[in-house]
Amino acid sequence: MTDRVSETADPLSTFDAVVWDLDGTLVRLLVDWDAVSVEVAGVFEAAGIDAAGRDLWEMLDLADESDLRNDVEAVIADHERDGAMRSERLSHADSVGRFDTEGVCSLNSESACRTALDVHGLTRHVDAVVGRDTVSARKPDPSPLLETLRRIGADPDEALFVGDSATDAEAARRAGVAFYRVGER
Repeated sequence: MTDRVSETADPLSTFDAVVWDLDGTLVRLLVDWDAVSVEVAGVFEAAGIDAAGRDLWEMLDLADESDLRNDVEAVIADHERDGAMRSERLSHADSVGRFDTEGVCSLNSESACRTALDVHGLTRHVDAVVGRDTVSARKPDPSPLLETLRRIGADPDEALFVGDSATDAEAARRAGVAFYRVGER
């Protein structure tokens, strides 16, 4: 599917339905992820659970196993919303609003996505937002992307997912959706 995208001068112009990743694609959230990890580790420590040596994603998995998901999610989402308020708009945000239907599918919390979209005046162009906390799975699982497509009424084989990471590319591949990877800006 990537070949279908890369053959055109403007790969975005061949699609009516586009799903955007948020952080690194439309905006750059200003989040100190090290501080988030320290605070999340503190949630586990307060609960008497050893989370030593785990990265943030591994701690999120441990939160599911330890019935701490809501507490951990609250800490992460709070930092993400603050980072969304101070986020930097990236050049691909200028393409939002050009398509018949558009959605956002992100590893960030839904509330942080909505905050960033509001801050940058993009909300009115986006028909659906699916964040890390909207569905039970997260990218690269295809479920969040497929849920976004369902909400915007688009078929996977007629849509494009625009993102900035290998995780985004894998989610698109697994969902059967064409993918366009944005470069570092």
